[in-house]
Amino acid sequence: MTKPMTAPTRRSGKDTAKTAGYYSLLWVVAILFFLPILWIVMAAFKSNTAILNTDYLFTPTLDNIKSVFDRPNVTSQFISSLYLSIGSVILAVAVSFPAAYAFSRWKFAYTDFLMFLLLSTRMVPAAAAIVPMLLMFNLFGLRNPFGFFLLYTSFSIPFSVWILKGFIDGVSERFDETAMVNGASRLHVMFKVVLPQVKPGLVAAFIFNLIFVWNEYLFNFSIGSEGVRNVPYGIANGLVDSGGNVDWGFLAAMSSLYLIVPMLMIFLFQRYLLVGMTFGTVRGDV
Repeated sequence: MTKPMTAPTRRSGKDTAKTAGYYSLLWVVAILFFLPILWIVMAAFKSNTAILNTDYLFTPTLDNIKSVFDRPNVTSQFISSLYLSIGSVILAVAVSFPAAYAFSRWKFAYTDFLMFLLLSTRMVPAAAAIVPMLLMFNLFGLRNPFGFFLLYTSFSIPFSVWILKGFIDGVSERFDETAMVNGASRLHVMFKVVLPQVKPGLVAAFIFNLIFVWNEYLFNFSIGSEGVRNVPYGIANGLVDSGGNVDWGFLAAMSSLYLIVPMLMIFLFQRYLLVGMTFGTVRGDV
């Protein structure tokens, strides 16, 4: 005899259906957001005629990719983007960790206000800072790779300090006290006790700032010299061909190559990004 369906079984079936519907909706949203990227990547392997005709069935070609590297300065622009973004952000995170530790462990007067002032430097519109930055860079001769390295490092420090302080606040001070009672120095506590526990914060700060510096265009275009031109500048500069028409093949190929580094970083460290976006929402001893 078949047993009647019990209430828990019916509830389990409803939960399964709800979960399936929830994930189906997430997939639909993800695909919709991915469609522009898919269009760009597909266009990189189309001829200009196929791009303009929006052909979905086409014969792939590598002509656009080859034409990108046939242009002068493209390789140097990619190297400049890698150097300026990865190098400056690594330095910014390295500088920000001791500062974040100090803000977290020593309760300075008006700490919250100081943190607000630090973060407020990222709230200033970039266009408002172009003229003073141009005058300063001309005065000190900083329109070179070293000057832009310092510029992007200084831009990345405030947000890095903000993120890392939230992570360090979540590490109990009892770890510090226990280590120091047993003879550890403050530097040992910072780098051997606290640092291993906030590695997700370091990665999150690195990725967020890397994306910002990787996409930066306005300062590079306005005050940079030929030695610091990055990929966004290269895309804008080569967008229109000699006939005054938009070179869609170049745009698609250059953009597809440009997407590789941030997408690879996000794929490898996506779980740390989730932690970074929710830092400070949960407090307690780690």
